[in-house]
Amino acid sequence: MSIRTIAESFRLAETFTISRGSRDAAEVLTAVVTRDGKTGRGECVPYKRYGESMQSVADQIASLPADISRGALQEALAPGAARNAVDCALWDIEAKSTDRRVWELAGLTPPGPVVTAYTLSLDTPERMQAAAAKHAHRPLLKIKLGGEDDMARLEAVREGAPDTRIIVDANEGWSAEVYSELAPHLVRLGVALVEQPLPAGDDDLLAEIERPLPVCADESCHDRASLTGLSGKYDMVNIKLDKTGGLTEALALRDEARHAGFGVMVGCMVGTSLAMAPAVLVAQGAAVVDLDGPLLLAEDRASPLDYDAEGLHPSRPELWG
Repeated sequence: MSIRTIAESFRLAETFTISRGSRDAAEVLTAVVTRDGKTGRGECVPYKRYGESMQSVADQIASLPADISRGALQEALAPGAARNAVDCALWDIEAKSTDRRVWELAGLTPPGPVVTAYTLSLDTPERMQAAAAKHAHRPLLKIKLGGEDDMARLEAVREGAPDTRIIVDANEGWSAEVYSELAPHLVRLGVALVEQPLPAGDDDLLAEIERPLPVCADESCHDRASLTGLSGKYDMVNIKLDKTGGLTEALALRDEARHAGFGVMVGCMVGTSLAMAPAVLVAQGAAVVDLDGPLLLAEDRASPLDYDAEGLHPSRPELWG
């Protein structure tokens, strides 16, 4: 067996902005595993917030033994983008080698379509209102916040999409005081949940203030080891494969989070259909799904995932799994 990586770039349809910066392309690293004439692929998005770069992740993957198993991989690499790409590639090649689907190999029930959020990036209130109106037909909008005009942005988005379900993501951009000030207005505007309002290092304050709507941990939740520190602060956890280090840990985290009483959200970095495909399996039955990466792209993989009125559909074998 051999493992190699390919650095790839996919243009975005529009500039995508969050509280930490903007981008015009999805920069992804693809792990390609080859064995006995079969090829498996997995995609990750190295994230500077977690100390990752394209080169550092490629170096981690290059350090692995060529014949590594999924079980050994969990010990060889920490949770993160590198382990995610290889873990998903190993699932893919096992499926292709056995002529079975990944959900069968994992002992899961056959997956179906899931309704996903569509993300509106951080912008001026006027532009966010226009974007909300353009996408008001969608069942769920996710709003990126984290700036001085957030109240005006919230009002503008609700005016643009008066009947759409809304969730908001501050990407660690608020203080406890700002969250407490905004929370009643979030409730008034019908926001369903707020994602990571405080920096991960300061989120103990969430246990000390009123939380009138569900609060979801993103940057504060990576894998199962994160769960013990979230009780009393968060109501939900956002599971992303680039944080868990792949499908293997993501499925385990989902089950343990539910057992611990947390609601489950399944999210993504800005990536292609190859990155979303394994996450669709984790998203089955999730309270909130945010797997809209391909909808933000101007170009995608061959055999991309299908998005239609039913939602996001599971992958075809030609793409993954």
